[in-house]
Amino acid sequence: MKRLLIGIAAAASLSATGALAADLPAKAPVYTKAPAIVTAAYNWSGFYLGVEGGYGWGHSDQTDPGIPAPPPVVLTPPPVGDGHFGVHGWLAGGTAGYNWQMGPWVFGLEGDYSWSDISGSSQACGPAFALHACGTKLDSLGTFRGRIGYAAGQTGNVLLYATGGLAVGDVHAWDALTPASGSSFEAGWTVGAGVEFAFAPQWTAKIEYLYVDLGKHQLFNIINSPVVPETVSFTTNIVRAGVNYHFGGPVVAKY
Repeated sequence: MKRLLIGIAAAASLSATGALAADLPAKAPVYTKAPAIVTAAYNWSGFYLGVEGGYGWGHSDQTDPGIPAPPPVVLTPPPVGDGHFGVHGWLAGGTAGYNWQMGPWVFGLEGDYSWSDISGSSQACGPAFALHACGTKLDSLGTFRGRIGYAAGQTGNVLLYATGGLAVGDVHAWDALTPASGSSFEAGWTVGAGVEFAFAPQWTAKIEYLYVDLGKHQLFNIINSPVVPETVSFTTNIVRAGVNYHFGGPVVAKY
């Protein structure tokens, strides 16, 4: 009988403990902070070298004052070698530059020099009674420009930029009248814009547009006695693509 009473008391105690536990509120779940997402930001700072090539099209004018009349005759002589024509052709060369990055803004200096075959001619130069051929060719082109750009994209690996500065070109012009020709390195200006894309930690590809104006300069005398100077102008639009290798620091992690 004693054992039966002890068993009944133990069962009652366990039942009471279970009921009390059921009445307690459920334990709140424990949340842990998700790990931070780490992305790599492309670093545009530093020195780079590259190659580039493209196509150019534009215009050239050849003008002269005509053969002066001997004194005392006063008149406006007709030009003997004027020509106006389009130019077009390919160019290819190398480039070098340096970038400084401040936040998403990228500032840089870039120089390039290219072999060029941008040329054009006309068979109708000179006055109507003495039509003949004349032409102009750009043998090489160099630029030294500043750049300002904005690093876009999720990792800043897309650089949108504007550029402008000095342009120099080896301009060759000729006229079949006498015949006569001349060449000279001429200085002018250039302005343009482009986009550069980083496809590997230190490799980028770019495409850009440049407008180049090499001014108006006397390149030769179409007639030497009496002297008749021939002035040549040259402008071109250039679209080119290139690949650069950057020697700057590695990508930088950001959170």
